[in-house]
Amino acid sequence: MNVARRMWTLYEPVHAITYFTPEPLAAFQAAGLRGFWRGYFAGRAAPLGPVDAGPVVASFYNFAPAMVERALPDVWQRATPEAVLRARADGATAALARLLADQPAGAIAEAAELLADAARRVEPAGRVLGAANAALPVPDEPLTRLWQAATTLREHRGDGHVAALVAAGVGPCEVLVWRSAYDMSREVLQPIRGWTDAEWDDAARRLTERGWLDAEGRPTDTALAAHRDIEAATDRAAAGPWESVDVERLSDLLTPIAATCRAALPAETPIGLPRHDRAA
Repeated sequence: MNVARRMWTLYEPVHAITYFTPEPLAAFQAAGLRGFWRGYFAGRAAPLGPVDAGPVVASFYNFAPAMVERALPDVWQRATPEAVLRARADGATAALARLLADQPAGAIAEAAELLADAARRVEPAGRVLGAANAALPVPDEPLTRLWQAATTLREHRGDGHVAALVAAGVGPCEVLVWRSAYDMSREVLQPIRGWTDAEWDDAARRLTERGWLDAEGRPTDTALAAHRDIEAATDRAAAGPWESVDVERLSDLLTPIAATCRAALPAETPIGLPRHDRAA
């Protein structure tokens, strides 16, 4: 496994606790954002400022536009981006404080500093969400710094992944249909990304006509080769921050942190992390 991919498996669970633990949801609700999706869209979009739905449809990529439009720009009438940024940091910090209570404080602080060093090295050009998060102040509190660095790095990687998908001509719904045929389930992906049955079926038809799915909806060799190319391009685009970081030391520090965070997540998530029973 190359460095960029290996580090993703370690920092992504740290970020993902935002969506699957109670503390962030409570923090968003306290800020005036009731319901999971208001907090989700506002929390991820807040570094961009009070944007309308368009930039979020573009940068989040695989959500149905109608689903995004139900949340934005309405959420900014309920909470300002500044209030949302405080809420997401407070919620993530509270969740990590609970989950990592038994971890050595010194190890957490060192991991946070090394991860923040990597986050300072992200390339902003062409990475809208990564650049917006990288521009935020670096928190002093180690748990908050750890989460913010993980978030910056995962959004930077995600920006590169979107670029690879666009270059490969794989549309937002198509990538979900493909993943449901490859290693995830339609039952998980479709409802939480907002696509209708008709839109999903149209995407499946396009993939079949392209030669990515066979008559039974299974991935073809052509699709598997394209998937490998897209993932390789994503890894290349995410490699820069790790060139001058002590990744071996950071890996040692992050491994128990990531394992604890991963155990707090559902076995299958739309993020695409390995299932508990498939994790290395």
